Amino acid sequence: MTAKKPLARYHQRRDFSKTAEPEGRDSQPPGEAPSFVVQIHDARSMHFDFRLEADGVLKSFAVPKGPSKDPHDKRFATPTEDHPLDYRAFEGVIPRGEYGGGTVIVWDEGTYRNLSSSRDGEEIPLTQALEAGHASFRLHGRKLHGDYSLTRFRTDEDGDREAWLLVKHADEHASAGGTPNPRRARSARTGRTLGQVEAEAADGEARSDVP
Repeated sequence: MTAKKPLARYHQRRDFSKTAEPEGRDSQPPGEAPSFVVQIHDARSMHFDFRLEADGVLKSFAVPKGPSKDPHDKRFATPTEDHPLDYRAFEGVIPRGEYGGGTVIVWDEGTYRNLSSSRDGEEIPLTQALEAGHASFRLHGRKLHGDYSLTRFRTDEDGDREAWLLVKHADEHASAGGTPNPRRARSARTGRTLGQVEAEAADGEARSDVP
């Protein structure tokens, strides 16, 4: 999951003369509390991108059905390349034909507390916990709250793509609410839907073509 240069794979996949996605630095120093963001991405297939700040980058997972507040829901997740911290604020339209082409909104954002620990109860850094295949954390977001875990159940060595489960713990923040319809969901930053972001981008392009 980890490249020698944290953002090498991210940069290799993108042409920043065509996409408005942030180029970012190789890494950034940590803030007072690590952040997380959940973005809805209407690309080739609709999915949620779940990202946790660690070691100056965003450790990222594609979650097709999105994180759930219901502990009974086991959400399939696949790791993607590390993203720059600037990506936390990205909303817009990635041009069709480019990697990840489609519309993106920030569905939720906030901070988290790492709960990953050894059998002796000592805290394990999030990156180390992910490399070992199990990480737990407490989210303090605008929409998501409480304890969650990411657990790997298949590795690349098994002959298929690495796969994980994102699961909500049974705590006072658990509910049967599940995940909202992504096409009706609104941005935690701007209140816009995917459709509104796409329409505004198209309108901006039309205006720029007017002499």
